[in-house]
Amino acid sequence: MVSFSSLEFMFRFLPVFLIIYYLVPSKYRETVFLAGSLVFYAVGEPVLILVLLFATALNYYYGRKVWELKAEALRHGWVEKKRKSYTGQILLLDVAILVFFKCFAAFVDSALLPLGISFYTFKMISFQIDILRGEISEEPKVKNVALYFTMFPQVVSGPIMRYDEGTFGREKSCSPEKLEDGLKYFVLGLGMKVLLADRLAILWNDLQMIGFQSISTPLAWLGAAGYSLRLYFDFWGYSLMASGILVMLGYEFVENFDHPYAAKSISEFYRRWHITLGSWFRDYIYIPLGGSRCSSKRLALNLALVWVLTGIWHGSGFNFVIWGVSLGGLIIMEKLVYGKYLHKFPWAGNLYVLILIPLTWVVFAITDLKQLGIYFGRLFPLIGGEGIMVNRQDFANYTRNYSVYFIMGILLCFPCVFRFYEKHKKNPLMILFLTGVFWLSVYYVSSSAINPFMYLNF
Repeated sequence: MVSFSSLEFMFRFLPVFLIIYYLVPSKYRETVFLAGSLVFYAVGEPVLILVLLFATALNYYYGRKVWELKAEALRHGWVEKKRKSYTGQILLLDVAILVFFKCFAAFVDSALLPLGISFYTFKMISFQIDILRGEISEEPKVKNVALYFTMFPQVVSGPIMRYDEGTFGREKSCSPEKLEDGLKYFVLGLGMKVLLADRLAILWNDLQMIGFQSISTPLAWLGAAGYSLRLYFDFWGYSLMASGILVMLGYEFVENFDHPYAAKSISEFYRRWHITLGSWFRDYIYIPLGGSRCSSKRLALNLALVWVLTGIWHGSGFNFVIWGVSLGGLIIMEKLVYGKYLHKFPWAGNLYVLILIPLTWVVFAITDLKQLGIYFGRLFPLIGGEGIMVNRQDFANYTRNYSVYFIMGILLCFPCVFRFYEKHKKNPLMILFLTGVFWLSVYYVSSSAINPFMYLNF
């Protein structure tokens, strides 16, 4: 039931939960939300839910102590030091729990990694720092804090919402209009996941089965583009479904993607991609290090550290470090060397993004460094020492089989397409189209094995 695209979630859990949520008096809705979230997580993690509950209790305890000392800290400097000490202790504990389970999963058994631990740990860290900074406006209550850490639309793969954005403890406005809007976002995300991402996943799986050394250079580039689109629509689809559920429950829509493939630089791409994670690293790592208001050398160091940590956060394989270092290097070069030229010639900037981003996703995708080297040898045969055409027919065959998915995916990368949807989403023809998308997605889900969301691994 962990997957939003499973039939069990769509036709059992979600309808029953929504009926109960809408029927109970508004003052009890957060209690229902918390109970539903715990049931949702427990079905997927009946044992490792204890890690989430322990971390939740620990963070509430420390957060509460820091909050209670807030007023006294204004009068006594030593109290502020005590607040910082408490915050430092819980941050170390949160990081230690995350690192322990990441290492345990990497070196012992991957099944021992609790679902969503990277995401809910980042929520806990932001909660503690925001309390210390005074950015949480109302006293945190145990139910509200528990709901923030465990809310089922976000606990597994984000988005990483801030505590104050949840307006916990206040009545939520639930209406037929919000239910309809949320359902539309959910269906859009479902279609992106099932009809696009899962279809393109077959292409990448085929390349792995064939063996990277046996594919032609054109097919290698097609595979890189296909994986890029697959990852995009898998995670954007998940984010739309998660935010759609929140809208149904009376919360604000959380934007996590803003058409990154329309960006004119790598820096801009990552301001548009996984927005809540990027803003987390900006607000809690990059700016405290000094941000961009420093010397060029310090700026480069700050960016390098942020991107190394980003790579490590995504996985334990050395390829993730290479991925983070590569992106950090490109962004440093943009900031210090050629970024101004990308802004001066936007078409060149967009071409630069469309070429380099798929190459970085190849590094992200292939954890075996030997296989990664083989794939880059196929991408650049003059360097790899092989001919361009290992198999002369493979590119034509796969292009013919997957052209419709590439066309649909490329069209959805244009911001104007989504703007058109927003403008006409109440049109009966658009509602009919979304109805078709939903039932076609259900057909594909029911007739094939469930393909879990890619970010469930983190």
